[in-house]
Amino acid sequence: MTLDIRIRPDRRFYVHRKIMHAVPVFGFLTIAGLSAAIAAPAQQTTSVPATPSQINEYHQKLAVYQRARERFETEAEAYWSAVAEKRRIRNARRRASEAVRAEDYVLTQPPLYTGPPRPVDPTAPYKPPPKQPPLPVVADFVRHAAEQFQFTPSRPRSESEFKKAYAAVAASLGVNREQAVRVYSFEAGGNGKYDVQAGLESGRANARAISTALGYNQLLTTNTVEVLAEQGDGILAGLTAAMHRAPESHRKILAGKIAVLRRMIAFAKSVPDDWSAHARLAKTPKGLAIHALNLDVDIGPWLQTHKLLTSVHFARRKGHTRPLSAAELEMMNLTGDGNGFDMVSMPDSLRTRVPTSNFFQRGGYERNPVAIRNNTVAKLLAATNARMDAESSRPGAKELAAAF
Repeated sequence: MTLDIRIRPDRRFYVHRKIMHAVPVFGFLTIAGLSAAIAAPAQQTTSVPATPSQINEYHQKLAVYQRARERFETEAEAYWSAVAEKRRIRNARRRASEAVRAEDYVLTQPPLYTGPPRPVDPTAPYKPPPKQPPLPVVADFVRHAAEQFQFTPSRPRSESEFKKAYAAVAASLGVNREQAVRVYSFEAGGNGKYDVQAGLESGRANARAISTALGYNQLLTTNTVEVLAEQGDGILAGLTAAMHRAPESHRKILAGKIAVLRRMIAFAKSVPDDWSAHARLAKTPKGLAIHALNLDVDIGPWLQTHKLLTSVHFARRKGHTRPLSAAELEMMNLTGDGNGFDMVSMPDSLRTRVPTSNFFQRGGYERNPVAIRNNTVAKLLAATNARMDAESSRPGAKELAAAF
């Protein structure tokens, strides 16, 4: 599986399953220190004609840059090809029920470009950066839900009500308190509300959404479409059982929601069960409408829980019998279930030696400063646990723990 890797502007990094190979969707922020070495400096905004000496200097710098980049690319391509080959070897060993050994990993760190930046062509006309359209936010999801499915999510009367509903669903499906609370602390900062969207946590007037990630476990629009396509029938069964237990007044409300949910599931299943296909669907008005389900106090907890449950079930299918720690769940979220399970099942003696680059595609790794800085499996797990420890002491995390 691949995933979406984002860097939060506030206090942490975090990611979302299944986008790494495509490289960050998320209004995800480029890492200045890394990208500056690769990207060209900003163009001049004036139209002053270049002098012959400036043009000559540019060509000299360009030649130096091109030689440095060529040397780096040769080295980087060899390294990342080795990472891919070692991954194929490990997968083959697991299929054959053979033990994975240290030599089945690349044990050196990946090369990073340290040469000069690409020089600015003084003869090139100035091109202003393209304007990015604003990302859809909660109000847009709700509007599309009303327009496309005549559905308005039932908001909780309080944050506590949503947390209790989430805890009840999570516990019933096998997600324990430690997993739910610590992942919530990591993903939503330990105090995020049920409708928190990535980039808008602070509540500042000038805050901007950096992705469509929503809720306690930060589902992207594509996550929501995919959960419905793959787990929608199970969610329908759970809601139907809840409807039969509910008081008569709420039973009618749930019956209406179930009818709408069936239509949404049919839409989510209208394309092949493939992340790219789901991503395209998620950008449509109906796809954005589906994301509003995360705001509903009856349905949202099911979606948020299934975001974690996918990894739990994957590990069980692979024969992993002990409960995953919250940090291990995040590793599966960070690198995809297959790569994450590789880390989870790795003995401690290897975790201190194996670079994190073994579990990424090149583009995803180079955009993730946390994986670069915490460059072994042991360091990355420790950094994740440290962030979870810090955020778990916040009021929202304590309230969620009490809901269990």
